[in-house]
Amino acid sequence: MSHVFDDAIAVTALDDGAFRAHAHPAYANMVGPFGGITAATVVHALQSRPDVLGHPLALTLNYAAPIGDGDWELHPSVIRTNRTNQHWVFHLVQNGQTVSTGSAVFGLHRPTWESTESVPPAVPAADEVDAVDFPDFIAWAANYDKRFVTGALAAGPDGKSDDSTSTLWIRDAPERPLDYPSLTSITDNFYPRVFLRHGTYMPAGTITLTTYFHATPDELTAQGDRHVLATVRAARFGNGHFDADGQIWSGTGDDAVLLATTHQLVYFKNPG
Repeated sequence: MSHVFDDAIAVTALDDGAFRAHAHPAYANMVGPFGGITAATVVHALQSRPDVLGHPLALTLNYAAPIGDGDWELHPSVIRTNRTNQHWVFHLVQNGQTVSTGSAVFGLHRPTWESTESVPPAVPAADEVDAVDFPDFIAWAANYDKRFVTGALAAGPDGKSDDSTSTLWIRDAPERPLDYPSLTSITDNFYPRVFLRHGTYMPAGTITLTTYFHATPDELTAQGDRHVLATVRAARFGNGHFDADGQIWSGTGDDAVLLATTHQLVYFKNPG
């Protein structure tokens, strides 16, 4: 039996180099599909192109309109291929209308000097933290084992916070070995930071998501199906928008590997 994640990111190659995908109900969000599953589908499709160079390095997806139920198409184009990196642009189409645009960079990993200046949060181990469920109307969240160390979603007056930071252990449910598409999806797992600040649900949605992939294929293989450590915070709220900057780590401590960084711009409206 295939994993629901693999069913959700499945694509069919078309004769013109495009791909047909399908909005999977298991990853539905409050409006349209979970943005992370759409981004993961793009990465999965581009990885399957015979002319792709190397592995994902960067992805930007601009959510121009919600994707509805049913099929949609990905139309990618290679802009330039260099010796070690390759640049793509693409657009997503449903019912004849463009619903998203974006770009991706793929490339080769070469041995060089390296240093990681960021450090992971110091947190308890995943098995020492209780799993948390989201409300049923956030369908996509049921496909993840989420263990919040701080910043759990707690709607209501007591859920207000002066700090927009959330840190959690997360992995696919049921367990699935980490790869580039699943890492892509996890980079969008953070619920809107404005929910945490106000302690209530508010109209909000991602406008643009950018993910930088630091992990090599060997590092993903070494991660296996273990939880990754995800942390995020916003810098500024106002004028109908806020940002969110996140990091995805292999774990915590001196041996932790920074797998990806992620950045979003999100729109919101005041409640009521």
